[in-house]
Order: sequence, then C-alpha cells, then structure tokens
Amino acid sequence: MRRVSLTINGKAVTHEVEPRTHLADFVREELMLTGTHIGCEHGICGACTVMIDGAPARACLTYAALCDGADVRTVESFVEDPLMERLRDAFKRHHALQCGYCTPGMLATGYDIARRLPGADEYRIREELSGNLCRCTGYVGIVAAIGEVARGMADKVSGVIADEAAVPLSASAVMAPALAPRVREIGMLRGPLPKASAASPEPAALLETPAGDGFRRRVIVPVSPERLWSILRDVPTTARCLPGASLEQLDDDGRIAGRVNVAVGPMRASFAGEGTVKFDHVSRSGNVAGKGVDAATRSRAEGAISFNVEEAPEGRAVLAVAIEYDLKGPLAQMGRSAIVADIVNRLLEMFAGNLVKAARGEEVAEAEPLGGIGMVLSALAARLRRLFANSGSSETKLG
Repeated sequence: MRRVSLTINGKAVTHEVEPRTHLADFVREELMLTGTHIGCEHGICGACTVMIDGAPARACLTYAALCDGADVRTVESFVEDPLMERLRDAFKRHHALQCGYCTPGMLATGYDIARRLPGADEYRIREELSGNLCRCTGYVGIVAAIGEVARGMADKVSGVIADEAAVPLSASAVMAPALAPRVREIGMLRGPLPKASAASPEPAALLETPAGDGFRRRVIVPVSPERLWSILRDVPTTARCLPGASLEQLDDDGRIAGRVNVAVGPMRASFAGEGTVKFDHVSRSGNVAGKGVDAATRSRAEGAISFNVEEAPEGRAVLAVAIEYDLKGPLAQMGRSAIVADIVNRLLEMFAGNLVKAARGEEVAEAEPLGGIGMVLSALAARLRRLFANSGSSETKLG
C-alpha cells in the first residue's frame, strides 16, 4: 500500500492506496464521488475526465499513487463555479445531453476550452473535443453550448463584460496539451551533470522533465562530442537508431521521407510522412521537422525535434533534445496521459543506447518500436521505482 496526500475538491485527503489503483476508482469507491464516470478504462472515451492541477486528465489512466500533492477537481466541486454554471445552463438550452453518461467528462473538457481558448470557433472546439466520445447527441448541441460560453469568455477578456465570473487563464491551463496546431520554441535546458560511473558505461538517466506541449531532455552519452556529432550527421544511421523509424528517402537538400511506427497502450499507428533535416556544424545543433498521416486510424501528426551536442566532464557528450508535437485524430486522446512522458523517456534511452553502439562501430539493426503493452508496463515500472525510491529516502531522513 502507498500513502498519498492530495487535495480533492478543495479538501485535503490522505489515504492508503494500492499502486495499481487508478484515480477514477479511488474517487468513486474510496471517496464516493460517483460523478466521475468510468467507460472504456483505456483513455479512449473521456467519460472519466477530471481536472488535475488545473488541466483536464483521464482519471482511468492516472494512478492515484502518482497524484501525491496534486489538486484534483471532480464534477462535484463545480456546484457554485460561475463558469461551470454557464456551461450547465448552455448544455440544457442546446440539448447537449441525453443519457448523461459522457456529460461529466464533456463538462470538464468544455470548462477547459472556455477558459483556455476564449472565442474558439466550431472547428477548434471539435478538435479539442476529439478525445471525448458521445453515443447519443451527435455533438451538435455540445459544440454549440461550449461555443456560446467560449464566446462569452472572449467578451470578458476584451472587457465587454466584467463580473466575478470572468475566470482568468491559469498557468496550468495554458500549459495543458492542446490538440490544435501551435508551435512554440523550446530552448535547451542546462544544469549540473552527474559524474561518470565506471559501473554504468551506458547512457545515464535523462536529466530533465517535460514542460508545456512538448518535452525537453538531456541524455549523457559516454562518447566524445565529436564522435556523437558525426553519428547524428549520418541521417540513415540516426534513423536506424530511433525505435520505430525507417528512412525511405534522403535528398541532397535535406528533404526526407519515411515512416514512424508508434504503439501506446491499445493504440497503434504507422505514420507515413515527409520533412526536412538541417544541421549547424559550428554549434553542433540541428532540427528535424515533418508531418505524416496514419491511414488506419486517420490520425495526423506534425512536429519538430531540435537537438544539439554539449560537452560534459571526462570526455563525455550530452545530447540535448527538444520535442514539439501536434497530434489530431483518435490518437490525440493519448497525448494527455501523464505516462506519455515516461514513454518518451524510454524511447530516448533506447535511442541513446543505439547511438552508443553506432559510435563504437557496432552494427545497429533497424530499431523496432517497443510493443504497446510492453512500453506502458516498462514506463509504469520505472515510475513506480522512482516513487518508492523517493519514499524510501524520505523515510530514512525522518528516521
């Protein structure tokens, strides 16, 4: 069992939970907050959507043990919230609910849309709602209701209306992953590096955590910066090192075409696309930008990877990576799962390991993507190891 302390609907809660208990079961069965509905339990339908630290999240994909210190709001907490009151009223007037099973999740997502995207048009609202499924209404009333409230929020922001119901855009809401196109520059993070260990010749653990809509990571690679840079400049070799990627075309002007296979939980896709790759040899930095489509799921992806090679003590190199992505379609709903950060960690660790093999002159076969279940279980195991390690160190200090 794991003791967790968190805030739920404004009240401090401390409870013993099993590591495998997800947040939806915890709030429903332990706290009797049954307004959070459970549907698919795969992060697909969005019925269990709650607010965690101001951003919508799937309660069925979030483990309660990982919410220590978090601020969680379920639908029960919005009884006197002015913005939610307007949403509920709009849902009734636009006939945006029938059986009501999806409604708590729809309201949570609608609340986030109205607060984060005041004035959003129908197209943007439908994109944002793509991770919430309804089998009754046909979505027309839902989109109309959220659009009405979002337009009202735009009026408040512009000063046309001013009252206590104007909800400010919180930092956590702004940083919540959005499904519509947007690109922001992500700089490379810098900080102190751990010393090399003779017992750990492979790449060290990733040094940074995710931020905003993308990920920023720095990985220690036990080869010289010059050697690492020479490998990265070899695009076919680099593509073989990246799990799930295959290069099909490379032009002299840096244009590339290929395929990226991904597997996250029950969702699998094979994105065929094209892009460009650029290098700056003076600064040992580069950028890969591209877009692709998965024919099976009709999901579309667009993103950019910026990277540079830094010097580290003892002749080692640091690969600094910044990833920005925009995902649309059925796979977009997976982009809001907290475990995605751990999956990215695992992919970059595998990528770094393959780079080391290439730098040593070892043959690197085309890397297959880690299976969906294996990927999730691997990421979950790593997260739980860190969680219990932190718990153990805290107990030692207290003792």
